Amino acid sequence: TSGYPFLVSRLCQIIDSNNYSWSRDGVVKAVHDILGERNTLFDDLVKKLDEFSDLKKLLLSILFTGERKTFSVLEKYLQLAEMFSFIRNDHGIVRISSRILETCLYNLFAAESSMERICSEGSIDKNQFISGGMLNMRLILERFTEHYNDIYGSQPDAFKEKEGRRLFLLYLRPIINGSGNYYIEAETRDESRTDIVIDYQSHQYVIELKIWRGNAYNERGEQQLSEYLDYFHLETGYMVSFCFNKTKYPGLQEVTVGPRTIVETVV
Repeated sequence: TSGYPFLVSRLCQIIDSNNYSWSRDGVVKAVHDILGERNTLFDDLVKKLDEFSDLKKLLLSILFTGERKTFSVLEKYLQLAEMFSFIRNDHGIVRISSRILETCLYNLFAAESSMERICSEGSIDKNQFISGGMLNMRLILERFTEHYNDIYGSQPDAFKEKEGRRLFLLYLRPIINGSGNYYIEAETRDESRTDIVIDYQSHQYVIELKIWRGNAYNERGEQQLSEYLDYFHLETGYMVSFCFNKTKYPGLQEVTVGPRTIVETVV
């Protein structure tokens, strides 16, 4: 919540009224509930985005293309975004004000794109990915790679570099919708790398999305992801590499980095 008063009090109310435990799992359930409801804060957010199209473009560029926007009090739409509590100044860099608000924005923008074919494929594929309350992330990456190359393989590289992460989130959303949440780790999001953390039925999954910049860069990314898995106490992580090298070898592979396993797909 980053201390936002309405979100704090509403989460407490949801936990109390549903007899959720005051634990991480209970809070995750409450976050899921608040993201699935209509409330005055989210309604006002939608209204502001409809009213200020440039503000919406700013948020889209931060969320989906990893643009690192420098904070300036003189820029009109940054002033508006801060006044509406969409963003905050994080040591001179523009950040979305809270994880809950960020996920709400992702869900909103994804819903507006729900008619895109990649989103429809996620809905169709959903049932094959869920077993025993767990996600088969390996199969999700495998099927996403197939759909991505089938639908967007002929698109220019500039389009694929800009849109790749948005398309993965569009594919993922209908799969976890109703039973899970996800958020983007702000510290790792930039134009070449994004880490997604999924909470699904008391299980966590970490997926790194990145632009291929050569073998050395890729190996550094694998090491970074392995260290990130240590933080979450996870044995296995996942990576989607968007590669525009004409000699690339698309598909799935498994890499061992120390005690951790990384399942990586190249698209």
